[in-house]
Amino acid sequence: MLCKISESGISTVKQKVLPATVLFLNMALLAYCPTVRAQTAETQRAYGSLSGTVYAQDRNHPATQVAVSIKSHEAGVFRSVLTDYDGHFEVSGLARGTYEIGIEEEGYEPLHAEATIEGPSAKVELHLKPSLSPQTPPNAYKISVRELSIPGKAHEEFNRGLDSLGKRDFATSLKHFVKAVERFPGYFEAFYHQGVVQTSLGQLEKAMQAFQKAIDLSGGRYARADFGMGYALYLEGKAGEAEAVIRRGLEVDGSSPEGFVILGMTLLRENRPDEAEKSAREALLRNPNTANAYLVLADSFARRENYREQIQQLDSYLRLEPTGASSQRVTQVRDAAQKILAESQPQN
Repeated sequence: MLCKISESGISTVKQKVLPATVLFLNMALLAYCPTVRAQTAETQRAYGSLSGTVYAQDRNHPATQVAVSIKSHEAGVFRSVLTDYDGHFEVSGLARGTYEIGIEEEGYEPLHAEATIEGPSAKVELHLKPSLSPQTPPNAYKISVRELSIPGKAHEEFNRGLDSLGKRDFATSLKHFVKAVERFPGYFEAFYHQGVVQTSLGQLEKAMQAFQKAIDLSGGRYARADFGMGYALYLEGKAGEAEAVIRRGLEVDGSSPEGFVILGMTLLRENRPDEAEKSAREALLRNPNTANAYLVLADSFARRENYREQIQQLDSYLRLEPTGASSQRVTQVRDAAQKILAESQPQN
């Protein structure tokens, strides 16, 4: 996926230009991605994965785009992923141990289960039971268990759009998402992904229109649309507006590490490095493999001229993304920070 790069807030000490801020946002974080993968071979060897399939018991079919939370207080892990169109989810990079699994889906009883990772992987099968409590008002929007109302051709166009987006074929991807909403005007996920592509193409005004459409159609319950809108506003330099929108999204989905990363970037633009650091750490609490969170941390330390900590955070990023599209730039910034740090040390 496209990696956006923005630089701001260059600090100086004794007239020397310092690599104070390096802001990156990989648009893959905003795109549909139901699984979380370990980023390095070392992580894959040291940790295991937890996967499974969620079924809607009353309909006897896989439950699509259901939020599954996975946590362990002992391991300090709190992650949330969405099931894909086969009801499948997978989370990698988990230490051995027992994890709590939770699902709170509108129209169904809360589900709580446990799974233990003893080897390289563990698998579960989960069944949602229809809620016996009074039904929500007709106007209450259901984010999932709605795929049956979406025409098959709209689904096909949406999935083709995702495939093209994964190949970075933005023009083709956009065409498929547009066709998806033509076939099903209420397809807020397609509007959201349309906004993602348009942001990647630099069409920010159109992107914000698409994100707003997704927000409206979902009744404000689809947090990714808020994060997309916030990021587009961030790119336009409207940090105050961006912060408000992103925080609104986090009220809907406080388990999103990506939301906290984008918030941290926005806070840096507002020159609030302490708050940006806190936001980045919130992201890492939810997923310690969120590479861009380490860049926000690096930038927040650089703003405070703490180059030793900046270098450590850049090293953490490079361990997760040793050959990524932005790794060369991050390495350059790290080398420059290392040089400045060395020059600042007292000479014997």
